[in-house]
Amino acid sequence: MKEIELEDPYTIPYRGIYAVSDKNNEHAEVIEHTNCYAGAAWSKFHYSHSPLIMKTRSIGNMIRYLVKTGTSTLELKPSTAAAGIESVIVEGDEIQITYAGLGGGGVGATKCRAFADGVLRYECSESGGGRAAKGTIVVPRRERVLIGIDDTDTKEEGATWSMTHNIAEALNCPESVYLSQTLVQLFPVSAKTQNCVSTVLEFGCIGEKAKEELLENIKGALLKYSVSDQTGMVVLTNFDADMVKEYSKQCRSGELTRDYAMQYAKDNGVEVWLDGNGVIGALGALAWFAQPDDSVKLGAELE
Repeated sequence: MKEIELEDPYTIPYRGIYAVSDKNNEHAEVIEHTNCYAGAAWSKFHYSHSPLIMKTRSIGNMIRYLVKTGTSTLELKPSTAAAGIESVIVEGDEIQITYAGLGGGGVGATKCRAFADGVLRYECSESGGGRAAKGTIVVPRRERVLIGIDDTDTKEEGATWSMTHNIAEALNCPESVYLSQTLVQLFPVSAKTQNCVSTVLEFGCIGEKAKEELLENIKGALLKYSVSDQTGMVVLTNFDADMVKEYSKQCRSGELTRDYAMQYAKDNGVEVWLDGNGVIGALGALAWFAQPDDSVKLGAELE
């Protein structure tokens, strides 16, 4: 029989916890990268009852909570609403998130989150057993940076989705966290390589310097590894991508021109970093960030 030694048998630290906020700090998205999906799924169910929570969803082993910022009063109840997010407060370049829970939910609300990557500091009460517990973590305030990319391959070699993921993984760092990749099915135009799929990468960046460095590095990697001379790269720094939803619908239902894409980007605050014909599909991908299950269906509509 193998004897095991557990340093702390009741703590499973989250892999990372991050938060992005809108420009007015009225809404935020708390993104939890878990090491134990079962526990995170339990939290997702119970946290969905918290007054501040507007929407919850899971993408792979990340649970994402769209929240109204501020403070609420939680009415914790065993089994049905045993844990929740009590407050999300933006102060300068930091975001404070307070969790509360009963029993095992209190353990998750305190130490499991306190020791996650991305946490600057924390305060937490004793937890476990039948106790109620509360914990506050402080994380950097991040901006959402969306990078649409298309046309990096040819009919002979390459695949945009795999190369862009590898680039994003290589550039993932505390200042620019790689949050998601989404493959977006576009209208099968005549100039397609094969499947007519573009990609959008989502990062959470701390400050302008980190963002600019990230984008320069992505552009440099695309120029180095792309086997096409028509690569498109567009960038949108915003909490949501509502301004490009109409374009995305058009791109997924018919054939558009490069000139139309370039003008649409200019009119809606989207930066063009590489302006090959791939800019058409790159711009069409932005609105589908963090929706990988729906974006692959040609007939799907944006929420």
